[in-house]
Amino acid sequence: MDNPCRYIFVCQHDSCRRSGSEAVLEAFRSAEVKAHVMASPCTGQCNVGPTVRIQPDQIWYCRVKLDDIADIVNNHINNHGEPIKRLLHPRYHPQFGYFS
Repeated sequence: MDNPCRYIFVCQHDSCRRSGSEAVLEAFRSAEVKAHVMASPCTGQCNVGPTVRIQPDQIWYCRVKLDDIADIVNNHINNHGEPIKRLLHPRYHPQFGYFS
């Protein structure tokens, strides 16, 4: 499939919300993004929030800030399908995470 339907899940549990996930969710909703944007319950990654999951790509982003939204939308979702390496969660993407 050339342009699969993508879903962006932004964690809205307490820890992520304290780190700004409500604003991150609203920024995705306000962006011209070719994906469905949804709030999600706890993803179990409270120490690295806000957490953003992109499905069906199986991409997990961590510590997402408002300044990161344009990169995710423009480079990963809308254009090239290339994940933003600096934001990849090291637990799920150890080859690109903080420890590589």
